[in-house]
Amino acid sequence: MSRTTRSVVIALVVVLVVAAFGFVYASPYIALDRVKRAADARDAQTVNEYVDFPALRASLKEQVAALLTRRVDIQRTGNPLAIIGAMIGAAVVGPLVDSYATPEGVAAILNGIPPRGNPGERPPEPRTDAAVVASAPPAAAVSGATAQQTAPTSAPKPPQTTAGYRDVNTFIVTYQHGAGDARYSAIFHRSELIDWKLVGVDLNG
Repeated sequence: MSRTTRSVVIALVVVLVVAAFGFVYASPYIALDRVKRAADARDAQTVNEYVDFPALRASLKEQVAALLTRRVDIQRTGNPLAIIGAMIGAAVVGPLVDSYATPEGVAAILNGIPPRGNPGERPPEPRTDAAVVASAPPAAAVSGATAQQTAPTSAPKPPQTTAGYRDVNTFIVTYQHGAGDARYSAIFHRSELIDWKLVGVDLNG
């Protein structure tokens, strides 16, 4: 093997190694994009590939219970109804976890809509094009309206999102709607070299 050929082979190996490391590093970002698209499309089969639902359920149960406990602790001083509030809160946890440990719940979590611990809370229904058309006023009704009256209602601003490794096997996506709003995080864990699964949430940021 000539020196030139050897140099080309070494350069090719280096390029392949760098590309492989780059792909491994980018793998959680790729998984995040795929599971979010699948959840938004309610593609349950694909969502199942990227979500560890037993782990997510356990995390939701723990986090929602802690959220309600903090809420009761804040209200306890001078509030004789705090114990009743705690009992109601305990009854909320099970149904809430059941509703969020679903493709609909995953879509909500990955779109900046975490569980708040409210009675009867469920993930929002997906907004379809048909729903948008149905909610629009008839053309005849708006033909004489002013530009201010006919301006479409602005959609809610998406949350500020940051993502990165917590450690070599843990990837965190953090959401915050505004500087004064509480943060929460979605937690992904490496299951194989380039495979990642959503395993939990941190409702305390």
